[in-house]
Amino acid sequence: MSDVFDLDRLRADTPGCAVGMHFNHSGASLPSQSTLTAMWDYLRKESNDGPMEAANSATALLEDVRAGTAALIGARPSEIAFLGSGSAAWGAAFAALPPLVPGDRILVGRQEWGGNLATMQDATVRAGARVEAIPARDDGSVDASALAAMIDERVRLVSLTWLPANGGLINDAAAVGRVTRAAGIPYFIDAGQALGQIPIDVASLGCDVLKAAGRKFLRGPRGTAILYVRQEFLPRLTPRYLDVLSGPIVDGVVKIRDDARRFEAGEISPALILGLGAAICQASALGMKAIRERIGTLANELRDNLRSIPNVTVRDLGAELSGVVSFTVEGIPAPEVRAALAERQIAIGANGVPYTPLDMTARGLDQIARASVSYLNTLSEIARLSDAVADVARKA
Repeated sequence: MSDVFDLDRLRADTPGCAVGMHFNHSGASLPSQSTLTAMWDYLRKESNDGPMEAANSATALLEDVRAGTAALIGARPSEIAFLGSGSAAWGAAFAALPPLVPGDRILVGRQEWGGNLATMQDATVRAGARVEAIPARDDGSVDASALAAMIDERVRLVSLTWLPANGGLINDAAAVGRVTRAAGIPYFIDAGQALGQIPIDVASLGCDVLKAAGRKFLRGPRGTAILYVRQEFLPRLTPRYLDVLSGPIVDGVVKIRDDARRFEAGEISPALILGLGAAICQASALGMKAIRERIGTLANELRDNLRSIPNVTVRDLGAELSGVVSFTVEGIPAPEVRAALAERQIAIGANGVPYTPLDMTARGLDQIARASVSYLNTLSEIARLSDAVADVARKA
């Protein structure tokens, strides 16, 4: 593994590492002390100076966070907005598209996040349009060639969840981007599981919109999300609601901002954004390539261990795999597996059909247990998690 990781220092700077073993980084990771301090220091300033006064003095710091976010994903600061959740970010961009009309089509990957899918299905039903799934390759990933064959003048959007919530698959998002760019079709990427786990370069991906929550592999605070909107694409999006920041009235005329902040609200928590900035600084300092390498090594170790356990089936698909490891234990529902491990101070996730309905239904899965690995985890923790799963499986 890469020697850039001083694990003792990183874990000492993470209070949660002293409490138990955390393998739910795809749900929400453990924040560092640096992130917590950034938020606490600002809240202390709010309590001393007043919230409005503290915000005025933090303007430059907040713009530094915007610049750091842009650098992390290969964007321009003007293309970055901060919102309160990944769903809010995706929904704001989707709602800003031109209204759908009867016969319109939206094409999605099979692993589309359930919240995005629900928003699209509701909109298409109202409009007399429809959502269609892009065929998957044999390895479960989106088939860009099949997508190209589906394109016609009625396609209004292609939406892809890059790394799904229910397993380790990594879709070829750049291949999809080449198809959409050639056809001139808007392309949205849900990068919720990618941000902080794998390198992101929006230009290489060819997307028009990308969103991600800060709380997952990036280790930022809950209640933060980034929204990237390609500068040249912004004029095609009209926000469905405005305030004095995003669309002030000047001389009696509404002036919608010409940058991505047209999607930001004037009321936002500077403390959370500064916490997000601390997490971004840490990820940037470690380097996303090194983070990707370490997570991949640990996740592959865990998969190998789980495959050797009787009554345990690893459910991950894909030729290229992430740090999200999905599995089932014969005869034991995933929530019960999660609860049994929680009794041993081991945190994992458990996902049902609503999170990734198209993929789970296509594969005949009702639920999966999900252990997601961070660079913070150790080989010793991987071994202890594997032993705990084996113990649970023996009691099936």
